[in-house]
Amino acid sequence: VTGGSSGIGKCIAIECYKQGAFITLIARDEVSVCVILWAKLFTKSVVLCISVDVSKDYEQVENVLKQAQEKLGPVDMLVNCAGTSVTGKFEDIEVNSFERLMAVNYLGSVYPSRAVIATMKERRMGRIVFVSSQAGQLGLFGYTAYSPTKFALRGLAEALQMEVKPYNVYITVAYPPDTDTPGFAEESKTKPLETKLISETSSVCQAEQVARVIVKDAIQGNFNSSVGSDGYMLSILTSGMSPVTSITEGLQQVVCMGIFRIIGLFYLGSFDSIVRRCMMQREKSESADKTE
Repeated sequence: VTGGSSGIGKCIAIECYKQGAFITLIARDEVSVCVILWAKLFTKSVVLCISVDVSKDYEQVENVLKQAQEKLGPVDMLVNCAGTSVTGKFEDIEVNSFERLMAVNYLGSVYPSRAVIATMKERRMGRIVFVSSQAGQLGLFGYTAYSPTKFALRGLAEALQMEVKPYNVYITVAYPPDTDTPGFAEESKTKPLETKLISETSSVCQAEQVARVIVKDAIQGNFNSSVGSDGYMLSILTSGMSPVTSITEGLQQVVCMGIFRIIGLFYLGSFDSIVRRCMMQREKSESADKTE
């Protein structure tokens, strides 16, 4: 599990532990004492903690994953959960932030996946999970740096699934909503008002709930993993040419697409209204300041 020291990644690791898995936690920073402590609580499973930045050096990522497989055996499931976010208006975001987010959120999933895919194909078994976001299904105000990196994961997942499906290797791309994690709390400090108001139209999920859904869908070999009614609707609306796990899933998409599109248009209208209202309030405030 990359990004396994906190948030959704940590909860996914715990969920896998409950199912008896040997776990390798990969985090960018030096693994904190608290992570090591909670890892030592696992008495029935083996837990390995590795510190590496999965977005910088492919050879280093490949080496640490080889070491992990030598100690714990081949990787049956890789969960790419490492990620970060920057919010703000397009013109206010530093250019290097676009580069950094693409490196962490996209290449940080490409490198670990590239390191394990050959062995999975040889063994004719394996699961790779890409943790995207609902912002990877729908572009929203304030996410011009973040959303494209999460959209990219879907393209990678679709193309890779077509390549590896004959080898009994399955890809899952998860689209969690706003989730109560340290990363979300940090992101909320700098969100533009428009982004906050749009986010408040849906509830914040708990990381444990999201982790349970992702692990369940990955084990079942589902391509899409969504949480809640909003997540289900978004998955239907954005299904496009995505792989389906069953005929039933495909039929649901065909039947529900029309009505969900109507509902989605109302959502988009309300989001546009929020943006316009905030713009008008800001201009009114600026005008009042000038007159004073």
